[in-house]
Amino acid sequence: MTETTPDENAPNSAHAPKIGLVSLGCPKALVDSERIVTRLRAEGYVLSPSYEGADAVVVNTCGFLNSAKEESLQAIGEALAENGRVIVTGCLGVEAGRIRDQYPDVLAITGPQAYEAVVEAVHKAVPRAHDPFLDLVPPDGVRFTPRHYAYLKISEGCNHSCSFCIIPHLRGPLQSRPFTDVMREAERLVAAGVQELLVISQDTSAYGVDLGYAETEWGGRQVQTRFADLAAALGSLGVWVRMHYVYPYPHVDQVLPLMAEGRILPYLDIPFQHASPRILKAMRRPAHQEKTLERLARWRAQCPDLAVRSTFIVGFPGETEEDFVQLLDWLSEARLARVGCFKYEDVDGAPANALPGEVPEEVKEERYARLMAHQQAISAKVLGARVGETLEVIVDDVDSEGAIARSHWDAPEIDGNVFIEDCEGLEPGDRLLATVTDASEYDLWASPVRQPAGTDA
Repeated sequence: MTETTPDENAPNSAHAPKIGLVSLGCPKALVDSERIVTRLRAEGYVLSPSYEGADAVVVNTCGFLNSAKEESLQAIGEALAENGRVIVTGCLGVEAGRIRDQYPDVLAITGPQAYEAVVEAVHKAVPRAHDPFLDLVPPDGVRFTPRHYAYLKISEGCNHSCSFCIIPHLRGPLQSRPFTDVMREAERLVAAGVQELLVISQDTSAYGVDLGYAETEWGGRQVQTRFADLAAALGSLGVWVRMHYVYPYPHVDQVLPLMAEGRILPYLDIPFQHASPRILKAMRRPAHQEKTLERLARWRAQCPDLAVRSTFIVGFPGETEEDFVQLLDWLSEARLARVGCFKYEDVDGAPANALPGEVPEEVKEERYARLMAHQQAISAKVLGARVGETLEVIVDDVDSEGAIARSHWDAPEIDGNVFIEDCEGLEPGDRLLATVTDASEYDLWASPVRQPAGTDA
């Protein structure tokens, strides 16, 4: 099961109905799980850390890739075997027939973002406790991340039609949250001790387009429901703000001054996916890699500390050796700080399945290994240039060997770490200055500067 904090300290927890949770997939799905559990806790349910102690188990599934679907089906089977009373939700829920065919005994199946339907299914399976107390839930809700950072989801769905992706089918078109709703949640999180907000959605830079960039009042002034205005407002809260899943639209240029001024982190997570114009066209992605390099150069001129991370797909149908070498050459020019790579696989319902030119698995493996080795050499040079610099870091964990922290360049769980041996007095969530003493292709080592981050030398 997903590791969660048991609710033994909740009032009347010994008699309250207990719900187990298995949460699979991306951070956006994790936020969905947090919302479900927050609602259940508000109604008097408590969270069980084990199958045995749960009155029912909710499995929040992933359905993006076929391998993820198989993992979700296995998780459902495990929950049924260990507990027997299972409610399925999430992206795989849109394939209810497939789930029922394999597991006819599941209690209920709902699709993604169906919070009310999940809670109603829990009500039917496990009647809720009488007279629940709303103060069982903290103001910032129930979260599965450490206390010092939190994901902030600003929209659902996506308006793109990438040939390898079925997210619009699973989660629908773009649906932006109102500006004031996002900011109120952000303020509650900061008031609860969060030091880093990780902004997520399927297309963060498209925020507000479905709402016509509606104007609203925030902080005593008129703002528009758009990416740049939201970034500026979040940057006024005094915590780290990290932007994920940003498409390189021209208006992204407007947030670079905020990064240069230190109001939001100099970090952009941009899913480039490839660099060959021919492959990008087959993917139904923007195919202007030269313009993208020019934009990266302009961004770095404005904000020299900018870190760009991205993900790429190798072995896409029709990808030739020439296409792949073009991707490697582009990476050499782009000098990205962080890169992830996936080997292409068919996704049920994706248009790319019908494309000719299937790439053999052994070729995918070989290209994956070459790309990662190529990027490791680039990352080693990029990070090596940081040795001797003093950076602000945030501490994630402290143990007998030292502190594990992250810099502005590092998102939790997907990027590197900053290892600090001299950790006396440090605790998770602390932000401090540290001088880099060594570097590898992924991580940094540093010594703390005994001075609070953000103060004058």
